[in-house]
Amino acid sequence: MIELSLIGIGTGNPQHMTLQAIGALNAQDLILIPNKGSGKDDLAGLRREICNRVIEGNGPRIVEFSLPVRDEAIKSYRKRVDDWHDAIAEIWWQNLSAGLPEGGKAGFLVWGDPSLYDSTMRIAERLQKLADIKLTVIPGITSIQALTAAHAIPVNEIGAPFTITTGRQLRENGWPDSAETLVIMLDGECSFQSIAPEGVEIFWTAYAGMENQISVSGPLAEVSSRITEIRVKARAEHGWIMDIYLLRRG
Repeated sequence: MIELSLIGIGTGNPQHMTLQAIGALNAQDLILIPNKGSGKDDLAGLRREICNRVIEGNGPRIVEFSLPVRDEAIKSYRKRVDDWHDAIAEIWWQNLSAGLPEGGKAGFLVWGDPSLYDSTMRIAERLQKLADIKLTVIPGITSIQALTAAHAIPVNEIGAPFTITTGRQLRENGWPDSAETLVIMLDGECSFQSIAPEGVEIFWTAYAGMENQISVSGPLAEVSSRITEIRVKARAEHGWIMDIYLLRRG
């Protein structure tokens, strides 16, 4: 049997690692680190750095592997993602079965928290259909927590709801009626430009929680262009970017 641990590691700052996550990393026989290819290999490097900092002694064996890319020719977004997850699960299984032929403990380092806009648990469910796999999930600090900490703001108004959604949903469906506060994740297109800026305040952070963290806030009408320019420059400098933002109606 393979005991598979999905370990939330926070947003890239080694100090975000919980004691539970550190203990879990040290308890593994094998740690698998995905490499998303040119322009995103820094993320694999950050995972290795975290392992180097918190794993004691010889520790588990670390194996890095390449991830497939989504087939953008598939028109249906859901099918495109499902097919991609099937391909990832197959590669996971190849590495797990090769690295632990007699069974054992394997760990995946999950950016942020495994429950929040991350598909690692869905991919793990596919693996459980292939073999006898026991799944354990270790929570981690989320980019939402790092974002609100960076701006020293609460995520919600007093007694009010907030909505967590994606840039694609904001572009295609507009501001949802469920809340006056939105947290936008997975947005590579500055989708805040698709809404009417009047009366909206934005709190934007890139590389949340990391040494190169960048934060901008203010009325959307005044800082939208500035955020877009900063984002383009930061991506060019680092080769990749992760950002998140909160929108609030006044």
